[in-house]
Amino acid sequence: MRDLICTEESEVPGVLARLKDAGLSEMLWLSTCDRVEVLTASPDPAAAAEAAAAALAERAGMTHEALAPELYTLTGGDAVRHLFAVACSLDSQVVGEPHVLGQVKTAHRASVAAHASGPELEAVLQAAYAAAKRVRTETAIAERPVSIAAAAVQTARDIHGDLDRSAALLIGLGDMGELMVDALREAGLPRLTVAALVDRRAEAAARRLGCHHVPIADLDTALASADIVVTAAGLGRYILSTERMTAVLRKRRRRPVFVIDTAIPGDVDPAVGGLEGAFVYDLADLERVALEGRATREAAAAAAWAIVDQAVATFARGRAERAAVPAVAALRGHFEAVRSRLLAEHPGADPAEATRLLVNRLLHEPSRTLRAMAASHDMEQVEAERLLRRLFRLDEAQCEGGGASAGKLDGNLTAGSVPGLGEGEVR
Repeated sequence: MRDLICTEESEVPGVLARLKDAGLSEMLWLSTCDRVEVLTASPDPAAAAEAAAAALAERAGMTHEALAPELYTLTGGDAVRHLFAVACSLDSQVVGEPHVLGQVKTAHRASVAAHASGPELEAVLQAAYAAAKRVRTETAIAERPVSIAAAAVQTARDIHGDLDRSAALLIGLGDMGELMVDALREAGLPRLTVAALVDRRAEAAARRLGCHHVPIADLDTALASADIVVTAAGLGRYILSTERMTAVLRKRRRRPVFVIDTAIPGDVDPAVGGLEGAFVYDLADLERVALEGRATREAAAAAAWAIVDQAVATFARGRAERAAVPAVAALRGHFEAVRSRLLAEHPGADPAEATRLLVNRLLHEPSRTLRAMAASHDMEQVEAERLLRRLFRLDEAQCEGGGASAGKLDGNLTAGSVPGLGEGEVR
């Protein structure tokens, strides 16, 4: 099913354009090896989900009804938590794989380029990136390999450090051997040589892998130059004997060599592993390294989920606080307007007089409204009083002031009056 819906990077702008035509304004199309998802920020989640489902159905060449059993919809906090988990590589085939975050960022860039992003989507994505950074730095979720190829790369780095100055030799042409050298080259290995019993096959493999080849007769010379040796011949006899490797290590002046034996039966005499400077791993050894890595990642996943949940709560709190910004701005603007009018009406007033005037003017409307609510036995008056106490911390202020009555809120809002104030006076 995913194969019907997945998109190439070049196709994403067209998909986003169709979603915009369907009424969505902020959206991200995420297509990876194990998921195709539409993330959207919309005031109408139901309509947004319907538009996203229609786009997925169109992509698959199916009706919405036929595709529906394959779909899942998350909204609100559940959707935010899911995105954070994806960005943190917690909701993926291999927990902790860093490339998942890169795929999210690629989808994000495509959304921005198509003018399909917006403030809500940007806010949640930036929060997801921050959570992913915390997971990377505060947990061990990506520190250990979880596949045989990754275990080979990690072991090579443990022995040789960065691989950018290392050389590898592939002996034989088994699929697993080529998988190993592909992983090593992706990790930065610059030099690879192929040796095979049949020169014609070695030449073909060298062309396919983009590397050099040597005849099997020159194997000892090639071994002496190799920091990493991958064997994949499977001849039923040892190609790398203790005698041969002792001579090779002598030529290498005891510089270490990492030997990966992928053949079954093995190409390497197990006794080679006892030679100083020789590190021999077969597939079972690498699988054990990978299993240890998976166990480490699973243990780290619990800590990572705790970070995700904390980040989701922080994001939700910040979003709720941002909802109050217009009201706070309006209140500040109102207070500033009152201050400006008062200064214009009373030019030259001394500071003490001006501040008394300002306090009374600001309290006039709230006091009048609260008294009117109390007089009409409006139950909202109790809630309004409670809110005022909380907003201005009046109970705390009363305790700190030793119970002074000035400014006391006790059923009626009062304030010290200024003689001769006139309109706007509070009593």
